[in-house]
Amino acid sequence: MKRTFLAKRNSLLSSSDVSWGALALGIAILILFLRLLAPNLFWKIFTPVFGSADALATKSHVFISSFSDKAALALENERLSAENAALASENTALAAKAASVSALVSAGAKSRKSDSGILASVVARPPESPYDTLVLAAGKNDGVALGQEAFGIGSVPLGVVSFVTDDFSRITLFSTPGMTIHGWVGRGNLPLSIEGSGGGTFRASLPRSAGVLAGDTVYAPGEGALPIGTVARIDGDPSMPEVALRIAPALNPFSITWVLLRDTGVSLLNAVPSTTPSLP
Repeated sequence: MKRTFLAKRNSLLSSSDVSWGALALGIAILILFLRLLAPNLFWKIFTPVFGSADALATKSHVFISSFSDKAALALENERLSAENAALASENTALAAKAASVSALVSAGAKSRKSDSGILASVVARPPESPYDTLVLAAGKNDGVALGQEAFGIGSVPLGVVSFVTDDFSRITLFSTPGMTIHGWVGRGNLPLSIEGSGGGTFRASLPRSAGVLAGDTVYAPGEGALPIGTVARIDGDPSMPEVALRIAPALNPFSITWVLLRDTGVSLLNAVPSTTPSLP
């Protein structure tokens, strides 16, 4: 009878369920014992681990933020580059304008020595002013008079003073429709009547046998050979004896900023169309 009891007891103690339960109970008692003896032991053990995790998170945030900072800097650099390009373009335009003013001031200074020229600034041009007209910030008080001829850079004939007030004046360009002046074209100095066709352009007619070619220079009368434009195109019916010359201006009337006025255009005043509008 005693052997049977001991065998049953041993089998109970060797059971896997009892051994795991005993182990869990022992661990729980050990943790409770450590908790009572050293309440902050676990915090002291795991504090370095938590600190390392916080440091890693901080470094990760800084690293990720650096990418956004670089992107912002790249956008800022791109914006500044665009501004620099715009400023460079503006400086180039201002330099070109200053050069043109200097050229005309130089020409004006020579004219003033003989009292034969007035340098005047353009305050309105097409499309601000009526087409084929310029409005100048100079009038009777500055010595401007009807019939004075206006010249641009390179002594290019532009038009004639057709209206004057005390402080302003108006230039009617030679390209005004209905206005006709006399000049010549090409190396052969072929005479022709130059008619305004509007928008700064001209036209003329010549016999087909004259041999004028596209690219030939057209001149207007004045002190020397004064270029007024260039033959841009030649139109004509092969069966007709004449051809029509389409003449492009030597200076773009939309970009003229200064003119030089001389007393050489009084005879041209009669050629100004009577339908030209008054000064606004």
